[in-house]
Amino acid sequence: GLGLGTTITFASSHWLLAWMGLEMNTLAIIPIMAHLHHPRAVEATTKYFLTQATAAAMLLFASTTNAWLTGQWDIQQMTHPLPVTMITLALALKIGLAPVHSWLPEVLQGLDLTTGLILSTWQKLAPFALLLQIYPANSALLIILGLLSTLVGGWGGLNQTQLRKILAYSSIAHLGW
Repeated sequence: GLGLGTTITFASSHWLLAWMGLEMNTLAIIPIMAHLHHPRAVEATTKYFLTQATAAAMLLFASTTNAWLTGQWDIQQMTHPLPVTMITLALALKIGLAPVHSWLPEVLQGLDLTTGLILSTWQKLAPFALLLQIYPANSALLIILGLLSTLVGGWGGLNQTQLRKILAYSSIAHLGW
């Protein structure tokens, strides 16, 4: 499921197909996250699901808004700045870029290291590929997201004693770079 969702998103040129691939990714990792049946794992899974559902709703709304304003569903034909900004922020929420990163350390803290590795790497491939495909009408937004992620990730990792939170802040900082 994880591989199929990522492949569908990579191969898509239409926003609905890309959204479907992202949702397949989300729904495929939820049972993996909750397989321990520990309260911390279930809490992390719930936080992850709610965050990803919010980002998916934002992405679907922004792509629909773009289709309404421009008549285009194609990923490469994003021309209106409002939907581009909304999609950029939705994808930033999906991958955990600052300032919408607060879910990532809390979710990783409740998972085992193997699932945290999948969440920190594989789950970010598809949204990152979409982020690279859209033409940034406001490239300053991407620069601000990158700088904030680098700073927040670097500063957030300081004075941490829990390995998973250190890895989460490292992931945030590396996404900024």
